[in-house]
Amino acid sequence: MKSTFDAIPAGSKIRSSLAFMAGEHSICLPVLMVRGGLPGPTLLVTAGVHGDEYEGVRTIFEVFDSLDAAGMKGNFLAVPVMNPPAFWNISRTSPLDGANLARVFPGLQAGTPTEAIAYHFDQHILPLADFYIDLHSAGVKCAMPTLIGYLETDAAAASAAEIFGAPVIWCHPSVPPGRTVSAATDRGIPCLYAEARGAGRIDPEDLSCYRRGIANVMKHMGIVSGAVEVPEKVTRLYGDGNVDASISSPVRGFLMPRVKLLETVAKGQALGVLVDMSGMEVEFFHSPCDGVVVLIHECPLVQAEEPLFLITRSMQ
Repeated sequence: MKSTFDAIPAGSKIRSSLAFMAGEHSICLPVLMVRGGLPGPTLLVTAGVHGDEYEGVRTIFEVFDSLDAAGMKGNFLAVPVMNPPAFWNISRTSPLDGANLARVFPGLQAGTPTEAIAYHFDQHILPLADFYIDLHSAGVKCAMPTLIGYLETDAAAASAAEIFGAPVIWCHPSVPPGRTVSAATDRGIPCLYAEARGAGRIDPEDLSCYRRGIANVMKHMGIVSGAVEVPEKVTRLYGDGNVDASISSPVRGFLMPRVKLLETVAKGQALGVLVDMSGMEVEFFHSPCDGVVVLIHECPLVQAEEPLFLITRSMQ
């Protein structure tokens, strides 16, 4: 992939791919590359790590089409769909092995299809980056506020988070292993990740935020010229941000939330109630701590062990 990238004429764009076998399965990752007219740093952007998250996919398509390669001092590199099996299956996890791509990095060459995707991305694409942004959303079932997140010890990422332009900035004291951003951190590559509202739709405001955010980071890196555009009011959060640590449902049922995204809650406060098909209460959920609501399972029908609510701390 590096030789392919180096072979691109200065001031040009290409649509390429990274193809490999994962056991009996053939996997092909789409790769979009823009080489600037002058040398400079490379921004890597990915989306579609989870197959039911679409905001980042469209953002990458539109940013790629809009860039003036000849006027750039550096490069834009993107993988708009990181997980093709899950993407075409409209699912968070892969239908080939049931695995979550955002939990298996840096992957394994001879592993499952999901582990192979992580391995080939980590080996052939990620090392090309000087800065990395992974675009996510809450998927088809949940909702999250539009935000940019970074690791507290990553000074370069902290600076970029401030100018990305998201209405919420989430600082994490640590990042669990297995993530795209943990793989980048292990390689010493500054990185951000983004979340948006999700629900299987692309909200125009989220698309605008993501496009502006990518443009702002490219300006911040000196790849393109211009002044960054950031909102005047920002909500600041602090905490691990591990969705796996969410309050989950013990059984399937119908969920009726009693809180909203970014609502401040107190320990013990009611978050919502799970009922059966007759409306009988099955489980009542309370906040385990003081904090801010950052995830809600907004699809009323929930299955056992699905995340329902996530609470984190405010930095305001």
